[in-house]
Amino acid sequence: MNTDELLAEQVSYYRARAAEYDDWWFRRDRYDYGPEWNGRWFAEVAEVEAALGRFDASGDVLELACGTGIWTRCLACTAARLTAVDASPEVIELNRARVGDAAVEYVQADIFDLRLPDRYDECFFGFWLSHVPDERFVEFWDGVGRALRPGGRVFFVDSGIDRSDRAHTRDRAEQTELRQLADGREFRIVKRYHEPTELEGRLGALGFRVSVSTTARGSMIYGVGAHG
Repeated sequence: MNTDELLAEQVSYYRARAAEYDDWWFRRDRYDYGPEWNGRWFAEVAEVEAALGRFDASGDVLELACGTGIWTRCLACTAARLTAVDASPEVIELNRARVGDAAVEYVQADIFDLRLPDRYDECFFGFWLSHVPDERFVEFWDGVGRALRPGGRVFFVDSGIDRSDRAHTRDRAEQTELRQLADGREFRIVKRYHEPTELEGRLGALGFRVSVSTTARGSMIYGVGAHG
């Protein structure tokens, strides 16, 4: 499967998974691993939410891969203007219902082919970078740079290397995962796990000054920084 085919399957997966995504995030049904594991997960969520609060995305904010609105609702509370982008119309509708803010502008678009008329003070993306194939890494970050005003800031959160999710089958060599929906349908997607120091170096070479941290239990990483 070539990269374009893999990315097309990835979009199809997240469209089909729209109604199930929150079960993963809130540790419900097949993602409920018990009080101890779930408690660690929600503690790390709180850690990242606190960091995002300190980031204070209060200007013109661009959210990429906005999903069902878990992060959009946080950004909408502080942003002067928020544009939320996703390739899936299904998750955009769920996002719109969750956030309930008419001031949020929603854009359905391929993030690798994004053409926005405006530039932004801040860019946020949650659990998206790990779905960017290595050969599109530079292309993606170049797009982020073009979307930001000079000195614009960035915040991202994603899966940590130490994350363990028993619902997913990983192919480390190919940097993909085989994902199965509740109805049994299977999709192969990109899933890359970044080491913080290495990621900082790669971003520095692209003109981003970013500090990447790992949450206490290692399930997540998050990056905070600026372009230029």
